Amino acid sequence: MDHNVINLIKIQKEIQLKVSESNNRIKMPEIVAVSKTFSISNILPVINYGQIHFGENKIQEALEKWESLKNDFKHIKLHMLGKLQTNKVKYVIPLFDYLHSLDNIKLAEKISLEQKKNNKSLKIFIQVNIGNEKQKNGIEVDQLESFYKKCTNELKLNIIGLMCLPPHNEKSSLYFSEMDELTKKLNLSELSMGMSNDYIEAVKNNSTFLRIGSKIFGKRN
Repeated sequence: MDHNVINLIKIQKEIQLKVSESNNRIKMPEIVAVSKTFSISNILPVINYGQIHFGENKIQEALEKWESLKNDFKHIKLHMLGKLQTNKVKYVIPLFDYLHSLDNIKLAEKISLEQKKNNKSLKIFIQVNIGNEKQKNGIEVDQLESFYKKCTNELKLNIIGLMCLPPHNEKSSLYFSEMDELTKKLNLSELSMGMSNDYIEAVKNNSTFLRIGSKIFGKRN
């Protein structure tokens, strides 16, 4: 069996165990296999095993890999995880199904416009700057509610949940717990948090989408 598939199965079992330990108080999250920098030959065995959700960070790379793959595998759901520039939105709408990094109003307006042109709407997560870090993108916690209302009421975006990148070298669980509270407060059903190093903590705090790359595909070049 392919080693990437073996890695994925191991992760699934680990998550399943956590869910069982909670007496099903938490639901089984989706794994987004972060395939950025990995070739089609790395990805295909994972698709054939039955993985549905994949994540990319760069538009050009995603176009080169996924246009043909998505034609062959119509059930695949593609997630845009990286920072999105407004001038790249027109490439994202046709190819991707989810966007995890909505982080400013200009971008929200551009997405709204392009979705009308394409007659297609993305499932969108608002990126929250949960650690209040100057160098990170995301909506500040105190502006989240008004931003969410503008996106849904005025721009008619399909906001399904929140996303965060917690501060490095700090206890993720504190930030994950706060994200869980914010999601409930806005009455949203999805939460994108947890990566290769902290996905179990994220599972414990009701994450519904885990963005796991190196733990499945190995070290990046």
